Amino acid sequence: MSYETLDVQIDARGVATLMMNRPDKHNALDAAMISELEQAAGELGNNDAVRIVVLTGAGKSFCAGGDFNWFASNVDKTREQRIAQSGTLATMLKALNEMPKPLIGRINGPAYGGGVGMVAVCDYTIGAAHSKFGLTEVRLGLLPANISPYVVKRIGAAASRETMLSGALFNAERAEKIGLLTEVADDLDAAVDAVISAHLEAAPGAVAATKQLIAYVDSHDLDDNMVYTANSLADAWETDEGREGIASFLEKRKPSWRQK
Repeated sequence: MSYETLDVQIDARGVATLMMNRPDKHNALDAAMISELEQAAGELGNNDAVRIVVLTGAGKSFCAGGDFNWFASNVDKTREQRIAQSGTLATMLKALNEMPKPLIGRINGPAYGGGVGMVAVCDYTIGAAHSKFGLTEVRLGLLPANISPYVVKRIGAAASRETMLSGALFNAERAEKIGLLTEVADDLDAAVDAVISAHLEAAPGAVAATKQLIAYVDSHDLDDNMVYTANSLADAWETDEGREGIASFLEKRKPSWRQK
């Protein structure tokens, strides 16, 4: 995988680091990065050698949001062209959100606007103690539009009103309190490694199915969920992973997907 705006590395454990790599622009999202992030989400999601993806930023920032040159380039386009460009951000976020691997956010610095959206699509988020956040779009006369389904889902409507309507910056402690961050860490790499180690205990196929399960259950009523979940557990019992997991427990040994 070769990219212009990203750096992707996969280690021997199957841990992929997906790094936004425009440090001179504070990893702001332009058309090229948006396209490459969607591409990388698909490639990493479909790579059986990858078990976990860590999303982070190069340099001092995580992601400063939308690149203003990209914003400016869309002003004089037709409405149809502007909608299409806006839609690329939506499809990229959807691709990251639905990646069938755990997506761990390593929030190494400031995340503003669309950068908060990038945090919101992660499954587990760890922020450096010095990191800052802001849904700053309204201060620019814009809206946190494409990111809103993920941000509102993550932090709720009340915290969304609190943060989106003023555009004021807030610190890592506040981000953790409202649920944007899972945890705040003084030693970011050590905290990320601990989370990676925990996730490596899980069966990859079961993880992918569980991400689908969560999405389904969250968007359906109880009657539908009772049918879906009954079938899901029956399906799991029929998988190679399910059989291996049960057998390894009864035989008091590690299952095949565990690190030796």
